[in-house]
Amino acid sequence: MKKIFHILQREFARLWLKLFPKLIIIGVTGSYGKTNTVQAIEAVLKTKFKTLTTDINLDTTYNLPITLLKIRPKTQVLILEYGIDHKGEMDKHLALVKPQVVVITGITPVHSDKNLLGSLEGIIKEKSKLIEALAGKDWAILNFDNQYVRKMAKKTTASIISYGNKPQFDYWVSDIKVNLKGTSCLLHYNEQVKPIKTKLIGQHFTHETMIGLAVGKILGISIKKGIKNVAHLNPLPGRMSIEKGPLKTILLNDSLRANPESTIAGLETLAAIKHPNKKIAVLGEMGELGSYRQKEHYRVGVVFAKLNIDFLITIGPATKLIIKGAKDKGFPKEKIFYAKNVQEAALFLKETLRPNYLWYLKGSRLKHLERILLILKGKRVDCQLTSCHNYCNCQVCPKLEIRN
Repeated sequence: MKKIFHILQREFARLWLKLFPKLIIIGVTGSYGKTNTVQAIEAVLKTKFKTLTTDINLDTTYNLPITLLKIRPKTQVLILEYGIDHKGEMDKHLALVKPQVVVITGITPVHSDKNLLGSLEGIIKEKSKLIEALAGKDWAILNFDNQYVRKMAKKTTASIISYGNKPQFDYWVSDIKVNLKGTSCLLHYNEQVKPIKTKLIGQHFTHETMIGLAVGKILGISIKKGIKNVAHLNPLPGRMSIEKGPLKTILLNDSLRANPESTIAGLETLAAIKHPNKKIAVLGEMGELGSYRQKEHYRVGVVFAKLNIDFLITIGPATKLIIKGAKDKGFPKEKIFYAKNVQEAALFLKETLRPNYLWYLKGSRLKHLERILLILKGKRVDCQLTSCHNYCNCQVCPKLEIRN
């Protein structure tokens, strides 16, 4: 019955969309950064247009038709997240709704398990379908810092806007500075230079900012106006958000998602923040990496060893490779702690954390590292699963008994 309802809902959504032929449709895909990119685009556009975006808490398969059914006569711009993790999924999305502006944030081997997209090549092939669907009059905004996305540029006849950290790109940034209040940089475009400030914390958020400004420029919003709009962006909970941590600490909470690129970006941000006290990284496993599992966890450890971070705590079998990478590159073994579950990690943190320590929490959603926070706040959490397929926060999980 549920399957039939979903099929009918999709068909109704497709027909409903046809009633609004003047809608501007923006599609965002990539292995990371999609949600914050949608947020940045909306921040730039909403002062001029009536916008509608996909819900950040729903799977794209259900999210797209639900979003389309929310279109009203006043709606002018749709900003849609095209998330995929199975072969053929992008074709289903495109059969429902095709964008005129496409953003590709970057490619990394997440969802490369055999039962998902199978390989890095499979990921590129599936996500490329979004720009292949563009017409010559359309636009593709591409992360040219990412080698795989650069190659994907050949797959479209649309006008291309490149962005990244190099002067040869259409939009690029320099002089990036990060602190606990946000990120600043200099934006370069069309031989002009503009300062940017945002409350988003992390060097990688300069990418989302550039995307928002580029989309705004296409739709007639000046860079100056766009910069004012992104200045009001706030971090999303669990996505590089600064919080009051337990034991009077400062928590950089990035526990909602984890892949190699976002993990490295988060660690680099932690290292870049000037802080008078110790800095600790707490890393859980990165999921759905398939045959890249060992290589990518090890790579995170190699990068970690080069950064200005005092302690490393990892949780789960795959993270032993993070530890190996860090040790191989000279990070002191006495500053590393391996935990087989969240209870062990919380116990070590309870003994290690001191007031005003800054610590970073990162792991894939299904690893549910938020349990560490519950334990450190004095709650009793009996669940010792390394991974759980419930997407809800542990705080509200009906299967988890949390006691004071």
